[in-house]
Amino acid sequence: MVQPNFSKVSQTPRRPFEKERLDQELKLIGEFGLRNKREIWRVKLTLAKVRNLARELLTLPVKDPRRIFQGNALLRRLVRTGVLSEDKMKLDYVLSLKVDDFLERRLQTQVMKLGLARSIHHARVLIRQRHIRVKKQIVNVPSYMVRVESQKHIDFAINSSLSGGKPGRVKRRNALKGKGGAGDDGEDDDE
Repeated sequence: MVQPNFSKVSQTPRRPFEKERLDQELKLIGEFGLRNKREIWRVKLTLAKVRNLARELLTLPVKDPRRIFQGNALLRRLVRTGVLSEDKMKLDYVLSLKVDDFLERRLQTQVMKLGLARSIHHARVLIRQRHIRVKKQIVNVPSYMVRVESQKHIDFAINSSLSGGKPGRVKRRNALKGKGGAGDDGEDDDE
């Protein structure tokens, strides 16, 4: 029998009404177009786990096999996701990572930076409405962490109305209305 995974992905703050933290979270929500505070808390927990591991590995001797093996694995993983740059592949730099570094790698932020969306909120809508693909796979999760090698493959989905696919519902209706007779116009007045 498979054991269910009960590990939490986010952690609520210890002090719920700390003004500085509340202001900082609100600023991050606006800047990155997040849905709620839990999205920030999830990233904060990920960052805390990474930093804890780095801190623990830094306490070990330099030649320790565990520090070498786990340290390299952690650094490679952070470089692959684009959170850490290649010239900063040391455990000391992991401790200086910020929440913004992780939020920058979200698909929502990358879509806006590539100019596929007019705003960060528009980017979220495009992703949720399945207009965005990474490589050949449609992704509809705004918090998807984009890897460095996948970044250049972010584009509109092949069957999306935004990339030259079949026009959307409203455009098709307006085209019919333009072509159609007086019967269609009479029905629209009733609505």
